[in-house]
Amino acid sequence: MTPAQFSSTPGQHHSEELRRAARRIGSGVDRRRFLTVTGAAAALAFAVNLPGAGTAAAAELDARKITEDPFTLGVASGDPQPESVLLWTRLAPRPYEADGGLPAERVEVRWEIARDSRFRWIVRRGTSTAHPEFGHAVHVDARGLDSDRTFYYRFRAGSWISPTGRTRTAPSPRARNSSLTLAAVSCQAYHDGYYTAYRHLADEDVDVVFHLGDYLYEYAVTAVGGVRNYTDRVLPDHFNRETLTLEDYRMRYGLYKSDPDLRAAHAAHPFVVTWDDHETENNYAGDTPENSVPPEEFLLRRAAAYRAYWENQPLRAPQLPTGPDMRLYRRLQFGRLAQFDILDTRQYRSNQAYGDGWKVPGPESEDPSRTMTGAAQERWLIDGWKTSGALWNVVPQQVTFSQRRDVPTDAYKLSMDSWDGYPASRQRIMDGAEAAGVDNLMVLTGDVHVGYAFDIKKDFDDPSSRTLGTEIVATSITSGKDGADKPASWDNQTRANPHMKFYNGRRGYVRVTLGKREARADFRTVSAVTTPGAPVSTAGSFVTEAGNPGLNPA
Repeated sequence: MTPAQFSSTPGQHHSEELRRAARRIGSGVDRRRFLTVTGAAAALAFAVNLPGAGTAAAAELDARKITEDPFTLGVASGDPQPESVLLWTRLAPRPYEADGGLPAERVEVRWEIARDSRFRWIVRRGTSTAHPEFGHAVHVDARGLDSDRTFYYRFRAGSWISPTGRTRTAPSPRARNSSLTLAAVSCQAYHDGYYTAYRHLADEDVDVVFHLGDYLYEYAVTAVGGVRNYTDRVLPDHFNRETLTLEDYRMRYGLYKSDPDLRAAHAAHPFVVTWDDHETENNYAGDTPENSVPPEEFLLRRAAAYRAYWENQPLRAPQLPTGPDMRLYRRLQFGRLAQFDILDTRQYRSNQAYGDGWKVPGPESEDPSRTMTGAAQERWLIDGWKTSGALWNVVPQQVTFSQRRDVPTDAYKLSMDSWDGYPASRQRIMDGAEAAGVDNLMVLTGDVHVGYAFDIKKDFDDPSSRTLGTEIVATSITSGKDGADKPASWDNQTRANPHMKFYNGRRGYVRVTLGKREARADFRTVSAVTTPGAPVSTAGSFVTEAGNPGLNPA
């Protein structure tokens, strides 16, 4: 990957006030304590720029004075619960500009939820404030809804009406629901192609979409949109550099969310999101950046990236970041059928062993003190399994969980950025699942730009050992460009990993149906993303029986 460079170009520097605060705090405490000390977090949280901070609260803009469509980024919903769902939009008449085309004034936005798409049967309505300090984003935690039901929603600002979104609440925790269909997506580099897969996903009949990371890429996007090779538009020059500041990240979300296929998928289904690395910087690990920059530089960048992420995703108030920290791991329950434990494998991890990349494993990577999740998240996950009454326990997370050797010889290497680089941490997770009596464990993964299906083995070095669960890896939406059915590593990896049941390198998504007797995974792929409009097909389908983990062709 191209190294990040801190440019001297105007607009590329963080506020000098914040930089000075970070240096003062960073000089007196070690880096890990720096991330958790309240004073440091406050300084890095841009706390001087939060809504309603003393007398600095923004004035109100009369929404009737908005002369351009403010809903250019569409609508979204997320984190469905039995009686509530999070509704999102962001006002941005000019999404490619740092302020979205609005003055630094708050705007009152009306919202409504109905049982029908024509809004003749409205069940909830209200108002919410779009604060300039949050990029005029709107997060509505709509409560008091019936469980396990489809709803339609929209927003109004002045005379403008947003597109209509469709969402769905989760079943009651006690519901004996018999089926749930989800989609898993990841890795959508704008410059690598068109979001054709999202257009097809918008038409799928799914209950919820899990985004497993790399929603955004920090890399430069050229005036023609990279391989999209636009001939009908010219993107602004400020996209043709790496994202570093809050303004950079906000504008990059503006670019990504202006894509009509991505907007269509968000409008069609509720999303549950978690990040990986590129929402901030390639392959960062906890408080360690990819490149050798001062800690205050990276932590300011992380604070900016995390804040922009919250502003631009359908996330609730508990996920609002404090400086460079954001509690993204969380749990959702869908009746008695499924429990979802959404992980964050980026913010708390130990630094990659042996300098990252594909390396021969050894004492450094196998150090039992190394962690992928951090101790608190690890305990939270295992304790949640102990009390779970769900048939399927599903773990949406970022990087490949199962062992993945690169060649079928004793001279193999493993990816130090995946769980292979943290085997002791993985073993603790597997031991915790086994001790908790989790019979139907399924891990959902993104990151690697290919589709995989794995059996999770008690001992990956012994193919005859017990199968503890299954791992379904969603390929990228665009990252890696068109890809191939059999990538160059296909022969070596399939021979080296007998627990690997499927490997495909095309772009697309995975559709997973959880039932009382079995779960089914359909790998949906498109033939190309460098040109728009490719059809979708199913590259492979697999089932695993409830109570008898292990993948078999459908």
